[in-house]
Amino acid sequence: MTDPGVFGELVGQDSVVAQLRQAASAAARVLRGEAVLGMTHAWLLVGPPGSGRSVAARAFAAALLCPDQGCGHCSSCRQVRAGSHADLMLVRPDGLSYGVKQTRDLVLRAAGAPSGGRWQVVLFEDADRATEQAANALLKAIEEPAPRTVWLLCAPSAEELVTTIRSRCRLVVLRTPPSAAVADVLIRRDGVDPERALAAARAAQGHIGRARRLATDPEAARRREDVLRVPTRLGGLGPALAAAAALVKAAEQEAAAVTEELDVPERDALRQAFGEGSTGKGVAKAVRGAAGALKDLEDRQKSRATRLKRDALDRALLDLAAFYRDVLTVQLRANVELASAGHEAELRRLAAASAPESTVRRIEAIMACRERLAGSVAPLLAVEEMTLALVAG
Repeated sequence: MTDPGVFGELVGQDSVVAQLRQAASAAARVLRGEAVLGMTHAWLLVGPPGSGRSVAARAFAAALLCPDQGCGHCSSCRQVRAGSHADLMLVRPDGLSYGVKQTRDLVLRAAGAPSGGRWQVVLFEDADRATEQAANALLKAIEEPAPRTVWLLCAPSAEELVTTIRSRCRLVVLRTPPSAAVADVLIRRDGVDPERALAAARAAQGHIGRARRLATDPEAARRREDVLRVPTRLGGLGPALAAAAALVKAAEQEAAAVTEELDVPERDALRQAFGEGSTGKGVAKAVRGAAGALKDLEDRQKSRATRLKRDALDRALLDLAAFYRDVLTVQLRANVELASAGHEAELRRLAAASAPESTVRRIEAIMACRERLAGSVAPLLAVEEMTLALVAG
């Protein structure tokens, strides 16, 4: 069997892997001075949450920076995996948006020559979070790129970016991985029991990271179960408002768990970098510098925490929408894999108690709530309106 190298992390994306391997090969020939097609300076990788668009972008970056086009074993590939490669710029918007000042600084840094003599790669995760002014600044860099700079933009869909940017990028489309493929990863890499792995993969609807968390974190699995119990608790105005509050609280708890995992190592690394606990000449100056840097880090972490709360609530709403989709599946007797395995009795009861048209209206109410949350509406108000709509049917 051929060693997949850096592309081994991608699940169920054979056509994407083939496309990116071909581009990495073309890029290597460009470096040798050959005039070839297949490589360009700007790429847009799109796909639903959990499809692996950021994983694909990082694998492609490693293939561009590796002398062997992504062997997965050399120091260059290991540095890309760790995010420490000198010619890789990782951009992850911490908050709900990415501003024009940040983008201008990024463009300026991206204009330099690669230190390793190959490419300088800018991997911009969640590029759809760029503001309109930031997108305009980014457009100029893509229109007039530095000779050895490659931009890799990631977004849920091409429509999330302005037309002028996406028209100048080569599009790479990822699909939702099959549940069996996701389960196989959990079994092989995480040692998860096959039955639990498949259940988690179906519950996560192809989202690999979410599937791993559901399979290995009992608290994450419990929070999801709380979400799936919401439809059976909607008996009137009071229960609907209580269910809304419970949904928001569950999302805040999940976001808090993820935030702590990210925040603590960042603070520790920053303190260590400024020599906390050291003694001797220059320590006082370093401590003053650390205080300012720590304040900046805390501001970024607060902004990220806000985004993580929104993202966690959005995942809860997707779980709820999947539950009602399963109700509709039962009503229509469709031969479709259920995401809400283990809740068949509740699905049948709700399916028998309402018409398919009511179920569709409930799904539409959940999707409308997601849109309102994306527009920065107060989460509790948006979710309360949704749960009331679910009661009305």
